[in-house]
This record gives sequence, C-alpha cells and structure tokens, in this order.
Amino acid sequence: MNKRLPPLFLAIPCFLPLLWRLLQKGASEPAGLVSDAAFGLLVFCLALYLPRLMRIALVGFWALFQAGSQELLASMQRLPSWQDLHYLADPSFIKNSTQGLHLASPVLSGVLLVSALLSGFFTIRPPAKRFFFIGLTLAGVLLAIQAPLDRHLGEASIAARYNPLHWFVADAIATPSKQADPDLPMTVLPASLRTLDLSGRSLLSGKGRAKNVLIITLEGIPGLYYPQIRQAMGVPAGPFEMQELAQNTPDATLVPDFVTHSHQTIRGLYAMLCGDFSKFSYEMSKAFEVQTNAARAGACLPAQMAENGWETHYLQGAGLAFMNKDKVMPAIGFQHVHGSEWFTEPDPYPFMWGKTDPVFFRGARRYIADLQAKHRPWLLTLLTVGTHQPYAAPDAIVARYPNRMIATSAILDDAVGEFLRGIREDGVLEDTLVIITSDESHGDAIADWISSWGLMVILAPEGKALPRIKTGSYGMLDITASVLDYLGLPPPASIIGRSFFRDYTTPREMISYTTSKLRWHTADNRRFECTAGGPCNVGTAPSLIGIPPADFGPDRKDHAPQLFAMAATLDHKLTSRARIQRLHFGDGKIIDLPETLTNEWTDNLVGAQYLDFPDHSKVHVSIRVKALDAPSEGIQLKLTLRQFEKLVQGVDPPAFPRLHAGEESRIAFDIDNPTARQSFSFHLTGAGKDARIQLETFDVIIHRG
Repeated sequence: MNKRLPPLFLAIPCFLPLLWRLLQKGASEPAGLVSDAAFGLLVFCLALYLPRLMRIALVGFWALFQAGSQELLASMQRLPSWQDLHYLADPSFIKNSTQGLHLASPVLSGVLLVSALLSGFFTIRPPAKRFFFIGLTLAGVLLAIQAPLDRHLGEASIAARYNPLHWFVADAIATPSKQADPDLPMTVLPASLRTLDLSGRSLLSGKGRAKNVLIITLEGIPGLYYPQIRQAMGVPAGPFEMQELAQNTPDATLVPDFVTHSHQTIRGLYAMLCGDFSKFSYEMSKAFEVQTNAARAGACLPAQMAENGWETHYLQGAGLAFMNKDKVMPAIGFQHVHGSEWFTEPDPYPFMWGKTDPVFFRGARRYIADLQAKHRPWLLTLLTVGTHQPYAAPDAIVARYPNRMIATSAILDDAVGEFLRGIREDGVLEDTLVIITSDESHGDAIADWISSWGLMVILAPEGKALPRIKTGSYGMLDITASVLDYLGLPPPASIIGRSFFRDYTTPREMISYTTSKLRWHTADNRRFECTAGGPCNVGTAPSLIGIPPADFGPDRKDHAPQLFAMAATLDHKLTSRARIQRLHFGDGKIIDLPETLTNEWTDNLVGAQYLDFPDHSKVHVSIRVKALDAPSEGIQLKLTLRQFEKLVQGVDPPAFPRLHAGEESRIAFDIDNPTARQSFSFHLTGAGKDARIQLETFDVIIHRG
C-alpha cells in the first residue's frame, strides 16, 4: 500500500473538527479554528509515534470525545467540562441519551469514528524524530496564538473559541483555583442577593383572587420560543416559536427578562420552589442539602402552603428515583408526589426517560379535575420530560423540523396548548394562578447567553388588570416570593427574591452559571461574563441576558476572583457551618423491582447520585432493606459505588445476602476521604418477577474533619 495512505487515515480524524468548523462557520470563529488546529496537531503527532494499540486508544478517544461534544453542543449549547465525566464515562447514560442513534451530526460522527478505526488497521512508519518536535513546537505556537485571540473575542461563546478537548483541559486546570476562593461573609453580599424585597408598588388591590396555584414546568424551554417575549428582548427570530402556547395565553402577563440560574432540573426546581439561588458550580445540589436543614426546607413554597391549608401535589413525566426527587419533594412540603408510574395511558411511541408530553398533559388534566372535585385549595407543580435529550418524537414528525430537539418542542407546544384550552374549558383558570416556566434552558446556537434565558408566563384571574409585559429583571428564585405575595401569606425570613406582582424602581443583582460561564448583572447595570481561570468581559447593559452591549470587552479591573468568591458564598450558605450532614434516601419507601436488569442508570433503586464529600471527612453509610415479595429463588441486591461513574477502588461495601419474602438485611460501612470526592454515586440494583422491597433506611452521614 502507498506509504502515504496510513498517515492520511490518521490525519482525517485529527483534523476533521477543524475542517468541519471551517465548512460550517467559515473564518468567523478564528480562535476556535486555531484551537482545533493545535489540538488536532498534538493528537496527530503523538499518534504517529505511538505503538498501534496505544494509537488506536488515543485516536479512538479523540474521535469519541469530539463526536460526543458535538451532540452535547447541539442539545445544550455548551461544551463538556471535567465535571461531566460522570455522564461521558457512563455507558448506561450514553445508551439512554443516544437511544435510536438520533445524532445531531451523523456525518461528522460517522466520518470521525470510521476514519479513527481505519487509522488503526495499518502499520505507520513514523518519520524522523525531528518532525515530532517540529509538530509539538507548531502546536505550542498555535496555542500561544489562541490565547490572545480568546481574550480578544471573549464575548463569543466558549464553543466558538475552543476545541472541545482544549476547553475540557483548560476548565479542569482552572476549576481548582476558582474553588480555592474563600467564602465571604454573607453580610458583604449585596442586599438583593441575601434578602427578600417586597418594597415595590403592588399591582394587586389586596391579595390575589385565585385560591389554587398551578406551576407548569417545561423541560429546557428558553424564553426565545415565545414570540412576544423574544420581541420584547429585541432578539431576532430563532428556529422555532411556540405558537400554540402564545395563542392560548393572550391574556397572560409575560416576563421577558427572566433568568435560569443553572443547568440541571433538580437545581431549577430547588430555585423556583425554595426561593433561593441554585449553585453556580457543579457541586452537589442544594436540593440534597435542604433535606438535612428542616428549617430551610420548611420555608420552601410547598411547605408554606401546606402549613396554611393548601393541598400540595407534585407530578412529573419521568420516574422519581433519579436525583432523589422522591425524597426531595416531600422534604420541601409536597404531600402527594407522583412520577411516570401514576400514568395509565400508554405512549404512542416509547421514550426511555418517561411519558411523552401529550400523554403527560392529558393525565395532568385528569389530575386537576380530581383536585377540583375536592373543593379544597391546592398547589400542583408539573414537570414535563419529552424535550429531554434524546427527545420524544417519532421520525415522521422529526422530518418536518430542522432537528429532533425542535420537533419535540413542537410536540410540547401542541400538547401544552391543548392542555391550556382544556383547563380553560373546565373553569380551572377562574380560580387558579397559573405559572408557566422552565426548569432550565437548552439554549440556542444564536448565542450562549440564551442558556440563561428562561420562560415566564403568568395567567391570573385578574387578567387585564395586570400588565401584558412585566418589566424588570427576574429569575427562577422569584417564583416562591411571588406566589406568597400573591396569596397574601407571610413570607419566611430565609427566602430571597422579588415579586412579579410588584413594580420596582431600583435595579438588582442577578446571577447565573450556564455554558461554563458565570454571568453577573450588578445593580449599577454592569454585565459580567467570566470563565474559570480567565478574565471577565464586562459592559453596560440593562440585563444579564440579551444581546451583549456595544461596550462589552475585557474587564481591566479583574473582578473575576471577587465574583467567584461571592458565588461560592451563595453556594455554601446551607451547609458551610454544619459539621455533620445527614442525607436520607430511604425512609420506608416501597419499590417494585424490574423483572430483569437492563442497566444501572434506569434500574437504580436509590436517588443518591452526584454527592460531594469534603477532604478530611468520613462518611458513614447505613442501609436496611426488607423483601416484601420475592420469587422462589429470592432477591439478590447489589450496591455499586462510582465517582464520575468510574468504579470506586479501595472501598468494599458488604455484600447483601439473598433475600426471600419477609427477610430483612442491614449493612453499614465507612468511606474515608483524605481528599475531596465529587460526583460520588450509589447504585443499588436488584431484580425479580413480582418482587418488591421496602428500603427502610439508606442514610449517608458526612462527618467533616
């Protein structure tokens, strides 16, 4: 064979990301092109001189990482960071997320993987060693060129400035230094970040007329998709508009300037239901921490309404166990909590994560009818799942839209439109405050700040007495304060935020952490965007979101350390002083086991995922489980420990005995943490025909040094 062909097969996967960016974006992303070239050259040079097996491993990793990064970019408009290892390294999650192989960039992924495979079939005779050093030197020069380009083009998205692997490495290097910033006393934070503000002029004459509250949470939907909200923010039309939602909310109040504070559903739910910022980092969610803080959990919206006579209900389309929502939701005051198991209508097409949106909303309408029949005031929070990647849509519908994500958004639009028409016909809107929002934003390629732009639509019996467009900056943390203000309930001292039902004359601070950027808007109308390890960009702007200001540029005064330190203070406000932290994941829960195991992700029986353990700590784990029903051969439970989804070495939990009906087992063990552990997960699995267990105890007690 021609001696040039094997190196050519090797060059294709190494430099395909560079070529792909050039074909897709032209020369509009120079920093990203240089980054692609530098890292592609590094991989090419290393692979040329490695033995075949090591070459296959390196190039295969490169190809998989680039392909996976493109899929993440398409679904969430961000590149992977090192904290995402628990996703990228988990075959079960990858299997679920790529169900049906509905890839956003099938050509790129296919060519990458095929060429990477071909590069390992042939023996490559490496050139003289001087070419290796020339290549490394050239890659170093390219990286030196990319650095000032990155700073100069700091207002562009990270994806536009970095190759995915380059960003992954840069973020991993910078994050420890960012986390080293000391927490500041809460008193040094601006008042709007630590206190409730109901000083604005009320838009209501007394309390609101509604007796019920319905919060509809749409998975991942940005404010961009609502036409009038988009227009109010001065943003050009995107790839899709939710016309059904718009047509069925002509009398709603719209909040265009509405911020989602972070990625991840459980974080969004905490912010909106507990009147607090979710974490501006990838550390363990406050939703886990609030379970061990009874006073703070009691201040959350469901607990406050339950205390004052409302029935409180939570209904989602996905299963409850993942991220411990079966424990989080009761802890913050929901009296009735249901997931996908509640629904009886079959789905027209299968979806790994739960119920499709049309089936979900038909069920939700029936659920509300049952609540109305009781003639008692109620709170119901709904959460959809169909617009979660890999997206619940049949191929026939997908073919009509630019991509699968937009197709599922269209299905959601039709479903929520039909739902709103239905509950209007049922008379629900006559006495119900309806808040339509999103748990996070899956963003859009228009700009990366759209990942911080959430949806807020308010339907109230007051109707036209409220403004169509509510001006001012608001965020997910404001939902709790707004509902309590509307109902005339006294707010607890520990919540923060402002009310949608008041007009304010003074600006406020607002924060988010999405697409690996800390975004900060100050009360004096300065907008900062900061990445770990790099300087901020800053400019004068009326909002944290929206088209960047004309004067947006490098922050010469280097506010990044101060902003990250204040963000860390807000992150740690629930647990920073607690020496012992108790996390409960059992409490008598009865669980039906699957007949056969499919994978650890979907069959995990406990929601203890992505926990953080500080350095010099000891963790005591105590589990007690009883077999209620079991096949004749019994039930064999298995506990697996993972960190970033890799098996944990050096910790060997006791094995469970085989359990027969009526038998009980207890195990306990300790985990020593001389260094900090992040994203630590417990996977408890078991199977058996018609088998049921009662998870009486699953306690994780963290003793800080």
